[in-house]
Order: sequence, then C-alpha cells, then structure tokens
Amino acid sequence: MNRVSEFITPGGEQMVVLPRADYESLVEMAEMLADVAAYDNAKQRIADGDDVGMPIDFVDRLIDGESPLRVWRDFRGLSGRELASRIGISAAYLSEIETGKKEGSLSVLKAIAVVLDVDLDDLVWGEERPTTGSKV
Repeated sequence: MNRVSEFITPGGEQMVVLPRADYESLVEMAEMLADVAAYDNAKQRIADGDDVGMPIDFVDRLIDGESPLRVWRDFRGLSGRELASRIGISAAYLSEIETGKKEGSLSVLKAIAVVLDVDLDDLVWGEERPTTGSKV
C-alpha cells in the first residue's frame, strides 16, 4: 500500500486517509471475502442437509419462466395427482395454479411448500410473471 495519513478528529476519533487505488483494492478484497464466506455457508448448508442442489436442467426451466410449482413438483418426483392428494385439493385445481389460471390461496400455497419442502417464496412468481403459456 502507498502512503497513509493518520489523524485524530477534534472529537477524538482516529481517522486515516489513503490513496484511492489502495481504497479500491481493499473494497475488492472485502467483496471477495464476502463471496468466499457465502460459498462456504452454502456448502455447509448442503452438507447439513438444509439446502438442496438443483440440477441445471431444473434451474434452466425456472429461468425460462416455467411455473416454479411445476418445476419443484417434478424435482421432488411427484405427479400432480399425488401432490394434490397430499394437500387435499383436486388435481384440476393444482393444474390451474401451475398454469397461472388461478393464484391459489395462501393456505394452499403454504401446504404445497410444506409437501415440496421449499420456502413459500420458491413457489411464487416475481413481479414480471409471464402470461400463461409464454416464456420470460
């Protein structure tokens, strides 16, 4: 690092002044350390069984705008009838939720999230929800 100036404010606070290049280098290192910590945290969650790695083909389906509910149901290996039966709704109603024809009540979405072992947020579209049958 280059020259660093130190001083104390009238209030007694210790301060330093350093060249912009040194500051930017420190910021870059801090960002890299945060990325490493996030990576380590994710690896630990997977090792603890708290997080599931999803194969890229399922991730691609989500990115392409397919119904998150359908993608998670497929990922968990459940048919529409089986999932609907487990939560006590008709398969037709589940299908309407998956296709976006119906939103589904909060209680039904919570029940689906429990059976699929996902957070409720994993099942809900973002603000840019695609129209039925189209891709983002």
